[in-house]
Amino acid sequence: MPSANYRALLRTPGAAAFFLPASLGRVGLAMTSLSIVWLVHSHTGSFATAGLVSGAFAVTDALVAPQVARVVDRFGQTRVLPPALLGHAAAVGVLVTLVAAGAPDALLAVGGALVGASFPQLAALSAARWAALLRTGRAAELPTAFALESMSNAVGYLVGPTVVSALAAAGHPVLGTLLAASLTTVGGLVLAAQRGTAPPPAATGSAAHPHEDRSLLRGPVFLLMGLNLAIGVFFGAMQVSVTAFVVEHGAPGAAVPIFAVTSCSGLLAGWIFGLRRWRATPPVQLLAVTAVLMTGTVLLLMVGSPPALGLVVVVTGATISPLLVLFPVLTESTVHRSVLTQAFSWLGSASAAGSAAAAAGAGWAIDALGARGGFALAATAAAAMTLQAVAGLRLLRTPHATRPEPPGAAVATTRTTSTKTTTTT
Repeated sequence: MPSANYRALLRTPGAAAFFLPASLGRVGLAMTSLSIVWLVHSHTGSFATAGLVSGAFAVTDALVAPQVARVVDRFGQTRVLPPALLGHAAAVGVLVTLVAAGAPDALLAVGGALVGASFPQLAALSAARWAALLRTGRAAELPTAFALESMSNAVGYLVGPTVVSALAAAGHPVLGTLLAASLTTVGGLVLAAQRGTAPPPAATGSAAHPHEDRSLLRGPVFLLMGLNLAIGVFFGAMQVSVTAFVVEHGAPGAAVPIFAVTSCSGLLAGWIFGLRRWRATPPVQLLAVTAVLMTGTVLLLMVGSPPALGLVVVVTGATISPLLVLFPVLTESTVHRSVLTQAFSWLGSASAAGSAAAAAGAGWAIDALGARGGFALAATAAAAMTLQAVAGLRLLRTPHATRPEPPGAAVATTRTTSTKTTTTT
């Protein structure tokens, strides 16, 4: 089968119309956490307070996001997303006002929590749209679509924090926060306006098939959450450990090119991974990629200079994008489509929780053992992913997506497709 083409994928009717605004909104999302740190620190002069507010944001984001996703699955993106986005814009306004007024730390933390609780999960919503758009007749292109999502996310986290830092360095931290909220809100509202590609609400089909298994309390979902928790630990440990390593070796400026090499390696690997049609099944691919990542993290324990570290992170960075493609592929094939947005959100929350915990754990390990202590934590996370991937060879063997469609579903899909084709023609 010929390689899929990203351009052809975006030419699918309705695809670019939701992917591009979601990508714009993701730049704003990538700016938000760091913009809060700069905003609070610029007015209080305290990194402790900035960390408190940022932590409150992260906790409520992780806890509330799956609950909002549950409402989205039930009532649809076009009904839930607009009020959620307006609530997010209002929450950012409240936080900026509290900071400007010199409010106590406790109130600032409440403001950060409000921003986190209203934080829109545009990545999960966009991924759910790809799944709905390609599920019938084009499921083989889903890895390519999720690779596109992964690259969009990576670009957002390259551009967003850079813009925020530049604005803060120029003395405009408030502008960075407001720009983040504006990009998120505008991108999200344009996404919500694309009704034709929005997955149908789960409530519309629940009465017809009451015995379908829609629970997320299942072994494969727990396995995928464990994998995302572990990759979050890897992210958190690497960010702190790379910084500590270059400081130990008297080259703090080397952190920027090393992180850039990691990001570029991941982007290139994601691009190539999404273009190929792999013969191995996704669980086997997962095992292969996690094994490469584990090997790379073992090499991290042996490097003795920043240039050597830069070479090794080419390997570890190249594994991240394929993993971030495989996780949604396996999720889409494992859970019922009516709870897909919830599943994506829970996996994101697991990754965020792992990253937050690892940041603190890596700091303790580095204080006790040096930078290699932090790399050891990253290696432990990679080993845990490999072990879970071994379990996934059996647990993820029978995907949910291969179950037969309910009677009449194929007929309904055919009619819908014919209508769309006729309209397009």
